[in-house]
Amino acid sequence: MNLLVIRHGESEADILNVIEGRADFELTELGERQAKSMAEWVKERYKIDKIVASPLKRAKKTANFLSEAMGIPVDYDDNLMEFQNGLIAGLSREEADRKYPKPDIRYPHTKVYEMESDLEFRFRAETILSKIIYENDKDSTIAIVAHGGIINMLYRSFLNLPNNSNAYFSTGDTGIHRWYIDNSNSTERRFVIFSNSLEHINFL
Repeated sequence: MNLLVIRHGESEADILNVIEGRADFELTELGERQAKSMAEWVKERYKIDKIVASPLKRAKKTANFLSEAMGIPVDYDDNLMEFQNGLIAGLSREEADRKYPKPDIRYPHTKVYEMESDLEFRFRAETILSKIIYENDKDSTIAIVAHGGIINMLYRSFLNLPNNSNAYFSTGDTGIHRWYIDNSNSTERRFVIFSNSLEHINFL
């Protein structure tokens, strides 16, 4: 099974320089061009069997461009939404730090300022990854359109890294990560290929 894990294009929050998370901003004009270019790049190289995406506007619009290019619908799943960052969503970093300072200690199960806990976030990633892997044909190619935070949590799930891993996988606007799962051994999940391809935005 091939998984193409794709981050959304530039959003209005990037221009406003605010904390996004669950704040539901649209793509910018540049973000739309990035998404269109990504969709054409993917179309030229892959046969996509299914597109699964976050329903937040920036990811939804990005996935819609891919849907139009590939001629297949999008399945939206709330488990692909960005980290639930509660009361700080949409605030500038300065305002967030002033109103909602980070606690001295935050355990994996801790929920502060109406945020989800790290364990809840990890469980969402585990749930959607399991659903995608086991509810689709083993020879299929699935496109996942989501957000930087949940993509990082999907990586930890995919690679069986601990929840508190310091590993961080950088993803630019409409960055593409290709993962391959060898289904010949049902007890083994192998990480074969990684690419954070931004080649498509050279055409903008």
